[in-house]
Amino acid sequence: MKILTVTGTKNTGKTTLVTMIVKELTNRGYNVGTIKHTHHDFDLEGKDTWKHRQAGAQIVVGSGESTFFIINEQLPLETILKIMGNTQELDYVVIEGFKFSNYPKISTTPAKDDFTITNVNVFKVKPEEIVSLVDLVEERTYGVIPGSDCGECGFENCLEMSKAIVQGKALEKSCKMRKLKEVELYIGDKKIPLNPFVQDFIKKSVMGMISTLKTDEIDDNEGDLPPEKIELWIRNFED
Repeated sequence: MKILTVTGTKNTGKTTLVTMIVKELTNRGYNVGTIKHTHHDFDLEGKDTWKHRQAGAQIVVGSGESTFFIINEQLPLETILKIMGNTQELDYVVIEGFKFSNYPKISTTPAKDDFTITNVNVFKVKPEEIVSLVDLVEERTYGVIPGSDCGECGFENCLEMSKAIVQGKALEKSCKMRKLKEVELYIGDKKIPLNPFVQDFIKKSVMGMISTLKTDEIDDNEGDLPPEKIELWIRNFED
């Protein structure tokens, strides 16, 4: 799941650019999710969900033709990305805002830092330029930063490698840890990097234990093929 942020000051066309990028990525066959960062509340006063929150509900869920969650706190970006990755199989997440994050960004203003792919004047951009822009997005974006700092990519740490990808000096595939996603470990909301040996050990250990359980009665899969994803949560509460 690659991540792109679109940043810039107010009224510079961020939302317009996000929609153009999402449309082009979707036309290329990618599954895309979006995040909108705002300082305002998403729940309109007077609505039923607003009334639920005013009554004291910590989380409100709207369920109908679509489903939405409203939580009474601002979640960190990494937590939101984790939830999205666990909910849908996404190829890209396009974020409007979060300008201080260490993810590739396209700026709608002249501002530039080590993670800026390019700057775009949305009000002058032509349709064919969006195609070239998304070509850059495909080449210079990456997923959640592993944080292992293993050095196998040839860079001092993951952050330096990420900067090199944004600047076109490296490719995401140069990171050995990014390609290893059979097993993912989170402690709280922090993702813990796992090398191939540890991933293989955890997978075989858990699968071995599951094979001894009576799961036939709850198996929703047809035939003898195992499910594609198995989730194990350990709530380490103190007595």
